[in-house]
Amino acid sequence: MDEPSSDRNVVFRARGLTKVYRMGEVEVHALRGVDLDLYEGEFVVMLGPSGSGKSTLLNILGGLDAPSGGEVICQERDLVQAGDRELTEFRREFVGFVFQFYNLIPSLTARENVAIVTEIARDPMTPEEALAMVGLENRMDHFPAQLSGGEQQRVAIARAVAKRPAVLLCDEPTGALDSKTGVVVLEALDRVNRELGTTTAVITHNAGIAEMADRVIHLADGRIHEIYSPEVKKRPGDLSW
Repeated sequence: MDEPSSDRNVVFRARGLTKVYRMGEVEVHALRGVDLDLYEGEFVVMLGPSGSGKSTLLNILGGLDAPSGGEVICQERDLVQAGDRELTEFRREFVGFVFQFYNLIPSLTARENVAIVTEIARDPMTPEEALAMVGLENRMDHFPAQLSGGEQQRVAIARAVAKRPAVLLCDEPTGALDSKTGVVVLEALDRVNRELGTTTAVITHNAGIAEMADRVIHLADGRIHEIYSPEVKKRPGDLSW
C-alpha cells in the first residue's frame, strides 16, 4: 500500500474498524476491519461500488456514526469513547460536511444559508469570503430556487468551509450533477484544499474523479482493497468521466 512519509501529520488514525447493522434477523457487515490514516492537507478520493462501506466509513470519521468495533483517533480525540456533547463539539468545530443533496434552507439566500454556520463558529470566514472562494460572489443574494444544482452545491461547500474546518468530508458531492457542472464543483473543492490546507476526503463511485487525488482508497465489501497514488495528479478540468 502506498503511504505518505511519516513526516506528515496524521489527522485521523483508524484501526480495526467494524460496523454491523442488524436488520431483523440479518446482520449486514458494512465494515470488516478497516485500518486507515488520513494526513494533514491531503486530498483523498474514496472509491468503490454501492455497498462497499464508503459512506459508513466517512460517517464514522465525521462523528455521525459509531463503529461496532475498533478505534478512531482524531488529533488525540478518541471518537469511539467520546460522549454526545464531545461529538457535537467535534463536528461543529473540526469537520465540514458536503452531501449529494444540498440541504439548503429554501427561504434563505445563499449568504444567509452560509451565515447559519458562521454565526456559531469559533473563527469563521465571513459568508462573503466563503462564497467568493467557490466563485459565487455574484449570487450571494439569490435563493436556492434561483440557483442551478451546481450553484446550490457550491453554496453547500461554502457553508461547510466557512467555519475553517480542519477536515472536509464529502459524500458523492457530484452525484446529482452532470459532468460539466460536476467539474465546477470539484474545482471549488480543489481550491479549498489547496488554499486552506483542508484535509479533504471525497466519496464517489466515479473512477474518473480519482485522478485528481493525492491518494485513492479503494473499498470493496467493507474492506480496503487498495491504496495508491495516481501517477499524474490532474486538475478537475482535465478529468475524463
